[in-house]
Amino acid sequence: MEHEPPPESERRETESRDSESRDSESRDSVVVPHGDLAADLLRAVVESFVLREGTDYGEREFSLQEKVARVIAQLERGEAQIVFDPETDSVSIVRR
Repeated sequence: MEHEPPPESERRETESRDSESRDSESRDSVVVPHGDLAADLLRAVVESFVLREGTDYGEREFSLQEKVARVIAQLERGEAQIVFDPETDSVSIVRR
């Protein structure tokens, strides 16, 4: 016996619920203004991010200090933001 796909209306309802679930997850993330963090905590957050991300910086290697300074500059210019995800209890830095 072949399995029949669900009717179109049922597929749309499921897709809508999946979309709402993803939207809900996005809304649960909290943007943390970098200026609200103490300087040592901001540096620790940025260092943690820089050490775990695997970005290729091109021909030249940059020191940890240089990478941290670049990310902090992006935060200060508003090009990036710190985001806390309470579901995973994790912090990330994302481009705006």
